[in-house]
Amino acid sequence: MVTTTRRRGERVYHAHLLMRSYREGGKVRKESLANLTPLGDDIVALIRAALKGKQVRVIEDTFGTRESRPHGQVLAVLTAMRRLGLERLLASRPSRQRSLALALIAKQLLAPSSKLATSRSWTHSTLASELGVQGASEDELYAAMDWLVVRQRRIKAKLAKRHLKDGELVLYDVTSSYVEGDHCELAAFGHNRDKKKGKRQVTWGLMTDGEGRPVAVEAFMGNTSDVSTLLSQVRKAKDRFGLSEFVLIGDRGMISGRHIDAFRAAAESAGAADDAEDLSGVTWVTAVKSAGIRALVSDGTLQPSLFEKTNLLSFTHPAYPGERLIACYNPLMAAELARKREELLSATLEDLQGIEGSVKKGRLKDATKIALRAGKVIGKHKMQKHIKLSIDQASFAFEVNHESVAAEKALDGIYILRTSAPEDKLADAQVVLAYKDLPKVERAFRTLKSVAAQVRPIRHRLSDRVRAHLLLCMLAYYVRWHMERAWASLTFKDEDPETERDPIAPAKRSPEAQRKAHYKTLENGEPTDSFDTLLASLQTIVRNTHYLPEAPDATFTTTTEPNTRQRRALDLLDTITV
Repeated sequence: MVTTTRRRGERVYHAHLLMRSYREGGKVRKESLANLTPLGDDIVALIRAALKGKQVRVIEDTFGTRESRPHGQVLAVLTAMRRLGLERLLASRPSRQRSLALALIAKQLLAPSSKLATSRSWTHSTLASELGVQGASEDELYAAMDWLVVRQRRIKAKLAKRHLKDGELVLYDVTSSYVEGDHCELAAFGHNRDKKKGKRQVTWGLMTDGEGRPVAVEAFMGNTSDVSTLLSQVRKAKDRFGLSEFVLIGDRGMISGRHIDAFRAAAESAGAADDAEDLSGVTWVTAVKSAGIRALVSDGTLQPSLFEKTNLLSFTHPAYPGERLIACYNPLMAAELARKREELLSATLEDLQGIEGSVKKGRLKDATKIALRAGKVIGKHKMQKHIKLSIDQASFAFEVNHESVAAEKALDGIYILRTSAPEDKLADAQVVLAYKDLPKVERAFRTLKSVAAQVRPIRHRLSDRVRAHLLLCMLAYYVRWHMERAWASLTFKDEDPETERDPIAPAKRSPEAQRKAHYKTLENGEPTDSFDTLLASLQTIVRNTHYLPEAPDATFTTTTEPNTRQRRALDLLDTITV
């Protein structure tokens, strides 16, 4: 068979001729037997293969496809888990319980669901076959959780050894998650952050390193206050994690005066008492509450005029012995607070004018009823301190308390941080930046509570199962945290955040991150993904199981070849390091 090619302009034509060679008079001659071009290239390829002696069969008669399972997203997560050494983090020796725990962590990251739903979803992807846990039942998964919770102390200690070093920052915050059911051993009514009325909750705290990488999670009774969890976690950080000193970062609602007194006593009498020894070496950073700021302004220590030439100043005060106070002024925050206050005042005055009209027309009488209506209005907009009310049985009047507004306006944009860390250990700017790292813990809370990890609602009854559930979610976020960093160049995440910047001014994204956010594309023109859409796109990498018609029990597998973007995403995961 001979194929000839010729061009006419930009078009290319192929001609397929079936020819034979023969000798005539001692010369080799060729004869065209048929023009195969009209048959099409596919049929011509079959004829060519048959003429070469190859066995040609219809593909459906050659082998069949028994099943196809999404594999790419599983490959990505398991690659990240292997790069992070998660197997040895859970246990040094292989076991079925360890494999089941790894499967639960991966499932929490890929498609979180109940243990019953998980046991029935093993065939939905290659996760179970990759980890060798095919057919694992619901009871086995609960047993794996029990196995995991026994090792939680060791796991947290290993994570802390990896990521927490003496003298470094430690971030800590507390949240809560609501509970479904009435028999959870840790459930109680408390400060409900999930806004689920009538639902009991479990309180839990998360500890991270300075970059927001999770290292420990702890569950508490649902009615446990935030501040009551702190000292126990600090002692655990020292005793279990082997930290002799570190800088604890907490918001003003977390590190209270009681804690500061305990830390101060430990610093003054280190080694003299067991409790003091437990807390010695801990320095901290938190914020001064609003009442404290007003007190510093009223006694003349802090004057707004001081910020005319600088937005950051450091000072000491007798009311805060052994501490350094760093006052900061953010003009953008001041403008935003002033705008909101004006809007809320306007809305409050408009509603109060409606009440005033009703009283004048006689539709609203009785001082008690008038007071209730007025209180509801000013409470709705939280403007009680800025409104003066005059109420009697048949009259109602109101006015703005301009002195109160002016006093609050003078403090707009001003916040004060307090720390026990000496300046040679943590400079003023570093204190501000360290406190601004706290949103990294809040971001972890948002991710864990979202559909990405589904830490809530908690559906477990036993306290150890609740702790195992929280640990699984934390470890899933630990894997995701590293994957997000590895995939920063393909997603909206900033690859090169500012390291040297004005600590007061809002952080700015790098030019490349701004370009990605604006155009929604990468430099090469490919679309910019979020983490979740990039992970979902890997599902098109499928593992197929095939069989031979003449031997149905003899199977073999093929896997979809990754496209260029998928290959790049998988290769980037190989850059993850502990």
